[in-house]
Amino acid sequence: MPELPEVEAARRALEAHCVGRRIRRCAVADDPKVVLSDRVAFERAMVGRTIVAARRRGKNLWLRLDAPPFPSFQFGQYSVLPPPHTSIQLPSRSGGPMVGDDLGMAGAIYIKGVAVTKYKRRVLIPASSAVKSTDEWPSKYSKFFVELDDGLEFSFTDKRRFARVRLFDDPETVPPISELGPDALFEPMSVDNFVESLRKKKIGIKALLLDQSFVSGIGNWIADEVLYQSRTHPLQIASSLTRESCEALHQSIQEVVKYAVDVDADSGRFPIEWLFHHRWGKNPGKVDGKKIEFITAGGRTTAYVPQLQKLTGTQSGKAVVADPRQVSNDGDAKEAGEDDDDPKPRKRVAISRAARGKPPSRKTNPMQVSEDGGAKEVGADGDDDLKPRKRVAISRAARGKPPSRKTNPMEVSEDGGAKEVGADGDDDLKPRKRVATSRVARGQQNKDAASAPSRKTEEIAGAKKKPSIEQG
Repeated sequence: MPELPEVEAARRALEAHCVGRRIRRCAVADDPKVVLSDRVAFERAMVGRTIVAARRRGKNLWLRLDAPPFPSFQFGQYSVLPPPHTSIQLPSRSGGPMVGDDLGMAGAIYIKGVAVTKYKRRVLIPASSAVKSTDEWPSKYSKFFVELDDGLEFSFTDKRRFARVRLFDDPETVPPISELGPDALFEPMSVDNFVESLRKKKIGIKALLLDQSFVSGIGNWIADEVLYQSRTHPLQIASSLTRESCEALHQSIQEVVKYAVDVDADSGRFPIEWLFHHRWGKNPGKVDGKKIEFITAGGRTTAYVPQLQKLTGTQSGKAVVADPRQVSNDGDAKEAGEDDDDPKPRKRVAISRAARGKPPSRKTNPMQVSEDGGAKEVGADGDDDLKPRKRVAISRAARGKPPSRKTNPMEVSEDGGAKEVGADGDDDLKPRKRVATSRVARGQQNKDAASAPSRKTEEIAGAKKKPSIEQG
């Protein structure tokens, strides 16, 4: 999830290098998923305009020009890998420069020849601090590219297409910016207002901090950091916090955000005692000698220290179980909906009895068992659209039972099992029509049955033919 310090670092870089410059050329990507305004109209509206200011609220950034409309950039919610021309430089443990991903989010501002930020999400490969002449420029992932009248170029890039680019006459008066809460840096709440607001919120404190309509700009790592520094459990109900706890949390928010912004989101300059330095990796280990664990809070994986962050009040007796599955492949705490555009609740997926260490159910349909012995999932044959399968009749022979005495001999297949509907190759499995038997045919059957002498009749007839003793 993007964080306020990284977006603020991008805003400051734009303000320092681009304000007062006229836009000579603009190229907007033909990507309707990211660019939510008409591409051609967007480009025409930019050319010839002068950049007056760079603004930000929360994780949204927009440029004010000498006349509307204005381009607006909503940074996405998930981490991305850097494009080949990345200008982000990080100090590695070995002392050499290392690259982190694009501001730790979907969406990044690049100014050719200028290092925008040194935010560290994960350590990757050595790189230079600016775009080189040999690098692809603009990147193929660029969504908004501008060349200024002095030759300076900048680009908004989004590899995973989670960000949004729009054109607004007044960005602050329309969603998403109009729906944001006060900015954590520019519009901090007073202590009294903060305490009063928390008393009305009967949800977990971590979930509340991530709610951008409450306070805008706080992302996952900042929320974990401020909760750790204020010794607040991520699952503690906000309204149950004491005034002392509220004041400690308020102070932590101000200190962490301000410090991260002051160092331009350069993680190498974050205090060594911060949780930030120890929360990455599948086995994050310890901070100050105390174990870090992962739990889910507010729909997000959360790093916290159980020895220091304890549930209080009526929640003090509740057990919290760490979930080791909440770590992504790159070693970071997995974020909700990490591979989706819009984070939505995942559908419940059936887990086979074999995977759970249980024998197959006696009721399991043998035709629905996969090769590994587990119950075959819906669409397991590769169907992209998981639709319920039609119920297929299974012959008694396949189920290990003898043919039914009521089975129509005409409907018995060559293998001795009941012939399935459409077994003759009909693609559309439709019920067979009942074939009417003529009355003549049925009458002939009745006549034959009536004319055939019964066993008893034959016995009587035979008895009459026996010669009597007297006649003999």
